[in-house]
Amino acid sequence: MSQFSILLVDDSRCILKALSRVFKPDGYNIHTAESANDAFVILKNEQIDLLITDENMPGVSGNELLKWAQEHFPDIIRIMITGITDIGVAQNAINSGRIYKFFNKPWDDFELLLAVRQALYQKRLKEENEQLKLTIDSQTELLRKLENEHPGITSKNVNQDGAWIIE
Repeated sequence: MSQFSILLVDDSRCILKALSRVFKPDGYNIHTAESANDAFVILKNEQIDLLITDENMPGVSGNELLKWAQEHFPDIIRIMITGITDIGVAQNAINSGRIYKFFNKPWDDFELLLAVRQALYQKRLKEENEQLKLTIDSQTELLRKLENEHPGITSKNVNQDGAWIIE
């Protein structure tokens, strides 16, 4: 798996250390921030693939951070982990931050790791799909140019089913 970068945001160093231990064995590049303001700086300066944040932090809340990240870096996968049991917090995170997953503290390490692996796998597939589309578009354009230069070249070598004919 290519190296992905994860940003962990929580005002508790113990939580950040615990989360880091969950992800280190998979070889992720891990960044940590103890506040949303610190996270803003990291997001602006680093290539981050996935953001995990707490809700209840001094200053800017996790929901506000998620919303900002969604607006400025929509390709970053967003996950919230919180000890707050208010369903409104989850609803707000889903609606305004468009999160991928929501976890309550204490979280299950295996479930969290599985969610992150699945999210990053989907991200990689999406990126590969976009790259393949660019390749197809480029090849289609080349075929159009060749057809203009040599009319009939593309139709002579393809049968009704679209399979190439070898002569």
